[in-house]
Amino acid sequence: MNRRDFLRTAAAVPLLGDALGGSALAQDTYPSRNITMIVPFPAGGQADLAARPVAAALQRVLGKPVIVDNRAGGGGGSVGNAQAARAEPDGYTLLMTLSSLAVLPEADRLFNRPVAYEVAQFAPIARVLADPTLLAVPASSPWKTLAEFVEDAKARPGEIPYGSSGPYGVLHVAMEMFAASADIKLLHVPFRGGGPALTALLGGTVQAMAAAPGTVKPQVDDGRLRVLANWGAERIPTFPDTPTFIELGHKDVEMYIWAGLFAPRALPHPIMTRLREAMAQATTSPEVVKSFEAAGSVVAYLDAPDFTKFVATDSARLIAAVKRIGRVE
Repeated sequence: MNRRDFLRTAAAVPLLGDALGGSALAQDTYPSRNITMIVPFPAGGQADLAARPVAAALQRVLGKPVIVDNRAGGGGGSVGNAQAARAEPDGYTLLMTLSSLAVLPEADRLFNRPVAYEVAQFAPIARVLADPTLLAVPASSPWKTLAEFVEDAKARPGEIPYGSSGPYGVLHVAMEMFAASADIKLLHVPFRGGGPALTALLGGTVQAMAAAPGTVKPQVDDGRLRVLANWGAERIPTFPDTPTFIELGHKDVEMYIWAGLFAPRALPHPIMTRLREAMAQATTSPEVVKSFEAAGSVVAYLDAPDFTKFVATDSARLIAAVKRIGRVE
């Protein structure tokens, strides 16, 4: 081998080492600094309820701070989702978001708006919650049953205000699914998240709301709210006396408010593996289980492969629902 060939071969060795060892190095050194977990809603809603105990548990597992960053705006979480989609795929920006992730791009297309992001820009890491939504009304309201609510809404079309986390967020879509099935017209009052919408319901600004069990159970237990129906396929243990919409004759009214952790799509495989392992530990930790149970929810963990399939199936169902509903304000 002449000197020129030797130097060319020697120069290639570090590159080969990088190719073979770089992935292992990335996993060994991750994380080396703080991690940001974007929640695209204000505090107090389902995504925030999921994010805070999970972030604390991840911090214990990974050994670095995991900081919850509430970035509300745009209606239904679109601003925070879009910011996460544009983040560097290095494992230091994660997204804890809801099932509206798939609905919002479709809503943009429906209104001929620029699409803020696409679901394909994200890599699902783990699902943590999957609760059916509940129809909540003030305990002081005259409606004791869903039938009474529907009867009043038909007598006063467009006059009963309901709150949501924003246009075409999961809480909005759930209510419009119900309204279409019952052939009623309600008044939509969007807020910047489920937390502010719940505050408005408790304060009397709105008179109804679709909400996750964990966000309304304390107020139901305190006698401030009443639930009339459950969007799930079955009754749930924390509200055993609440019938499903399906039971009450609304066969196509089914909606779940799930929360899951995502990263930008191009996340390196070793870092994805590390996060999957960390989430498997975090979601089974006693602290997370206890926190969810106290809020009336249970851990509904799915690892990345199963969560990816779940997102695809649920997204198709929700997009079909949005197309049926059409353009609503």
